[in-house]
Amino acid sequence: MPDFRLQIVTAERMVFDEDVTSIIAPGTVGYLGVLAHHAPLLTTLEPGRLTVRRGDHVRQYRISAGFLEVRNNVATILCDSLESV
Repeated sequence: MPDFRLQIVTAERMVFDEDVTSIIAPGTVGYLGVLAHHAPLLTTLEPGRLTVRRGDHVRQYRISAGFLEVRNNVATILCDSLESV
C-alpha cells in the first residue's frame, strides 16, 4: 500500500513528520480515515484518539481539538497537544 506524509504541529513545534500508510482521526461528526492520494480535505478535529499505521505497525495517540488538512499527498494536523497512548 502506498504511503503519504503526515505532519503534526503544535503551538510549540512539529511533533511528527513521517511517511505513513493510513490515519484514523477524530473528526467533528465521527472518525475519518485517510489513505494515500486522498481527495483534498479541510476539517476540524475533536479531542480523541488518533491512529497512525505504517505497514503492520500501529501507533495510537491522544489528540486535542484541532484541524486536519489533506492535499498533495500530505496530511497536516494542527493541534494543541499530542500524547502517546
